[in-house]
Amino acid sequence: MLPYPFALAAIPVTGVHRCWSDLTLMWPADRPGRLTTRERHALTTGARHLARLLDDADRPPTLPDRPRFVPPGTAPRPAQRNLAASDYLERLPEGAVSLDLEGRITHLSAAAARLLGRSAERLLGTRPWESLPWLDDPVHEDHYRTALISRSPVAFLARRPPDQWLVFELYPDTSGISVRITPRAEHSMGEDPAPAVRRPSPAPAGRLYQLVHLAAALTETVTVRDLVELTAHQILPAFGAQGLVLSVADAGRLKITGHHGYDAEVVERLDALALDTHLTPAGAVLADATPAFFADRAEMAVRYPQAPLLSDKEAWAFLPLVVSGRPVGCCVLAYDRPHVFTADERAVLTSLAGLIAQALDRARLYDAQHRLVHELQRALLPRALPSLPGLDVAARYLPAGHGLDIGGDFYDVLRLDDTSAAVVIGDVEGHSVTAAALTGQLRTAVHAHATAGAAPDEILARTNRLLADLDSELLASCLLAHVDLARRRVTLASAGHVPPLLRHGPGRAEVLDVEPGPLLGIDLRARYPVTTVELPPGAVLVLYTDGLVETPGTDATRTTRRLADRLAGGGDPAPDRLVDRLLGSASRGAQYADDVTVLLLRATGAPVEGRPPATADRAGRRT
Repeated sequence: MLPYPFALAAIPVTGVHRCWSDLTLMWPADRPGRLTTRERHALTTGARHLARLLDDADRPPTLPDRPRFVPPGTAPRPAQRNLAASDYLERLPEGAVSLDLEGRITHLSAAAARLLGRSAERLLGTRPWESLPWLDDPVHEDHYRTALISRSPVAFLARRPPDQWLVFELYPDTSGISVRITPRAEHSMGEDPAPAVRRPSPAPAGRLYQLVHLAAALTETVTVRDLVELTAHQILPAFGAQGLVLSVADAGRLKITGHHGYDAEVVERLDALALDTHLTPAGAVLADATPAFFADRAEMAVRYPQAPLLSDKEAWAFLPLVVSGRPVGCCVLAYDRPHVFTADERAVLTSLAGLIAQALDRARLYDAQHRLVHELQRALLPRALPSLPGLDVAARYLPAGHGLDIGGDFYDVLRLDDTSAAVVIGDVEGHSVTAAALTGQLRTAVHAHATAGAAPDEILARTNRLLADLDSELLASCLLAHVDLARRRVTLASAGHVPPLLRHGPGRAEVLDVEPGPLLGIDLRARYPVTTVELPPGAVLVLYTDGLVETPGTDATRTTRRLADRLAGGGDPAPDRLVDRLLGSASRGAQYADDVTVLLLRATGAPVEGRPPATADRAGRRT
């Protein structure tokens, strides 16, 4: 995978139900190629223990933005020894530099500062290729990576302007890299200064290295926005450009999907130009699939005299974006000053255009699928929840944090009359268009039966028969609640759904013991028991889908109890704030393993028309 020599051992971290990750160890390249029996046992045992810890964890691990770095343990050295070592280095004619594992200078001798042409104060804490422009070459940086990864000595030559050649010898270990810098006379440049020393690589090597890294970055882009940001922040600086216009071919026109370094007015005038326009070369380069380079405005005026001067840009590279012979769009790199494009630069930009084209094609497909999924998902959920005196309602749907598949969660609140409502929440098995179609059918069926006045158990029984008649291979869970505000009670029926929660007031909440019937679609003759509970003013009923409590490596029962504890928290927040509190209890960062839906009902003290005389509190009953 990497152009560096090293030894590697890897083993999967496999739990009971899934492969969590892998455990990888790396050594210098000169290590023997086979593990000893003891090493193999330690590696497999460690992977097994890691898998067990992940399986038993309450929640999946949250990946940090950056990997955690644990520095190797080193025995502290007496201060006197450190001073002696520093004195020793200062007496040597060669320069001595110490780099940490991130490439930053932690120490350098006076001779090193003199040879590098900068004061020690300006160099300490910096990376050499960032603080010294003449070392800002991917080839030089690559030597550092080679030494760091292979743990083998590396040496190379570099020229400090105007004509001072320096030999850099890198000696790595687990704590960093020691660098020896030796001046090399011009007349001895033909001699081999060290076995590992090479003359500075020609520019094409640096360009190739650059292209490889940009190609790797392009493969990680997902959306068109990702692609525009990557191009603006990595590709433009790599080629010294200041402006970017990325456009796609659509219905005979070039529509701008992203830009950088141009005013909005300029972009508006260039947007949606016809492909056969003579105002810019974009259409022509796309038709010919041949890039066009203009070193200055004079060159542009010769070939495109009608091109308007809309900006202060002085040079341009128009790169056609073509995938499998099909025009996708055009990428324009612009420069604030005249820029001569070398043959090497033209070749690299042409190759890069092919990679950008593939990334743009993938990103457009992803964005189109995402829009389709979003619109279809919105169609499966209610656009608005009804208003009912005496009842506050809040709902939230969060899609899974990965993939483009359509979720199977659905919910609805139906106002039956001034004092009652039917509430439903469900989850269809799978994430696909088929599951989405079934979700829509189930939601429609529940709506029809509920508005016809059927009881919760009968609604589930009829919907179950419908699912059987559809001969679908998918199953669904569902929880129905009939809210009677006049009698201050709720009647519940469940088809294999996770149990609801009831908050009696601040500090007290419970997981309701609702006996579930079978999932919809299993048994044509299934019956669904009903449970009735009181819903006095201030009580909160929470319905949710299993994505909130069921994730790999967690115990759903314990998670549900913790969810009830979170619901019981102090204070009496608004329904939306309570929903936020419940979603926060998942504590899984931005990623969800499954769709999550939360539907919250809070009885208020508002007067309800037709309410009968208050009755004594009584425990929930099941029939």
